[in-house]
Amino acid sequence: MSEKSNARDFLRSCLAMAALMLSAPETVAQDNGSANDVGTAVGTTTEMLGLRAEDTLGDLLDYPSLAGFAEHTLPWHGRDYDRGLPLDRLGSLLPYHSAVDTGSVLAGLNLLIENAERGVPVFHEIYSDEEKNESPDLSKTGLFFFPGQEGKPFALIAAGGGFSYVGSVHEGFPYAAAINALGYNAFVVVYRTGQGGRAATEDMARAVDTILIHAEELGVARDGYSVWGSSAGARMAAYIGSHGVASFGGGDHPIPAAVIMAYTEHSEVSGQEPPTFVVVGGRDNIALPAVMESRIENLRAAGTEVEYHLYQSLGHGFGLGVGTEAEGWISDAVAFWEKQLMSGE
Repeated sequence: MSEKSNARDFLRSCLAMAALMLSAPETVAQDNGSANDVGTAVGTTTEMLGLRAEDTLGDLLDYPSLAGFAEHTLPWHGRDYDRGLPLDRLGSLLPYHSAVDTGSVLAGLNLLIENAERGVPVFHEIYSDEEKNESPDLSKTGLFFFPGQEGKPFALIAAGGGFSYVGSVHEGFPYAAAINALGYNAFVVVYRTGQGGRAATEDMARAVDTILIHAEELGVARDGYSVWGSSAGARMAAYIGSHGVASFGGGDHPIPAAVIMAYTEHSEVSGQEPPTFVVVGGRDNIALPAVMESRIENLRAAGTEVEYHLYQSLGHGFGLGVGTEAEGWISDAVAFWEKQLMSGE
């Protein structure tokens, strides 16, 4: 069976588990059970099942293993959320995104919870307390870790949101889960919003610094990393690829082995870009495919290897594309990345 089939099977099993969570009874009280016994049983069962579609934002924000950083999983930092909003309506918080799949959202969040509960340090600060005290907006940032096979390269993912929110629940955690299924380590950066692409890309550069400085303790390779982004996040990934981490305040690190971009109108080309993988939707009225196609022509003219996929039926922000013609594109992107890793050996 191919790696792509394995990844698809993994995602489908995650979705099946999410469906099971949706239908599973919370607990069945024994006839002779006390109220305390029932309460304990409910807590135990809920912990086993993780988050379900009918659970709420309040349940996510209060989830014990996410204490201290649960808000960073959500799109709008500092927002006074409706804590009663069911998780199957998270898409209502992502106005620039389409095809928000509840099963994929739950699979990503529950993998994060599973990792946290087995002792993985799943959340990392990328700025010091002193830096955050001097610039409070830096408190919006952070880095989520989804470990794959020890010693393997890592993918750093930036979700989109028009630089006004960060859609990690749709374009971050589900991507990381799919990349993990193929054996690789994955990180999802939470960046500053409301300040445009420069500040956000500085946060992505700082995330690269954080990972490479702590690569040994995280169990990830320092070489061969890839940067991934969707929509606004794709601009960030492209900036890192075109200009390097140091251009955005980071260290003097090698450029990524590959840049993975989903649906953006980013047009800049430096002429020094790494190999680039691109997906877009043919019905995207936010980031027109023609703009990306023009950039691809310029990249190829400069000698950059590009793999391009146009999904005619899809609009903007389709994420994993579960149940659409784009389903499996993450596996294609990982195969492209692996090709660059092999060519660099």
